[in-house]
Amino acid sequence: MTFSDLIRARYSLRSYSDRPVEREKLTACVEAARLSPSACNAQPWRFIIVDDLELISPIARLTTSPAIPINKFVSQAPAIAVVVSERPNLSSQLGAAVKRTPFYLIDVGIAAEHFCLQAAELGLGTCMLGWFDQAAVKRVLGIPKRKKVPLLIAVGYPREEKQPEKRRKELGEILDFR
Repeated sequence: MTFSDLIRARYSLRSYSDRPVEREKLTACVEAARLSPSACNAQPWRFIIVDDLELISPIARLTTSPAIPINKFVSQAPAIAVVVSERPNLSSQLGAAVKRTPFYLIDVGIAAEHFCLQAAELGLGTCMLGWFDQAAVKRVLGIPKRKKVPLLIAVGYPREEKQPEKRRKELGEILDFR
């Protein structure tokens, strides 16, 4: 698969089969994330892979609420990657303070996309989740209060073979040369 094919194949999957995901594939996704670049090589991330069905269910419930019925599909996912941000190294912290930019969040986003692209190459689907009860997820998994969990990634095999059509802005709407 070429890189262009890979980025066309990667989409936010919201319908998972009940087929378990092999730990070797999940490890390969984390390895891809590990190799991603980060500001000052800070590597401010840690991944917790939840593939125990008894833990997936309570975490999935924490991604939705009765008032806002989104992310109901998460309960179908056979694995959830919990991305924990780690304290960046001193040079990255200083740069972030000077530029008033939370570089660690950019770094986590890059690592997460590397994870998702590797998953797509392996025939897996993913969906990054930013809507969840972070404090409750940390309690369920025993993550210290001082740590942050900026996102979760639902992971699994697609229920259907057909990939949805991508709807994106036209290139001319997002590109300028100067």
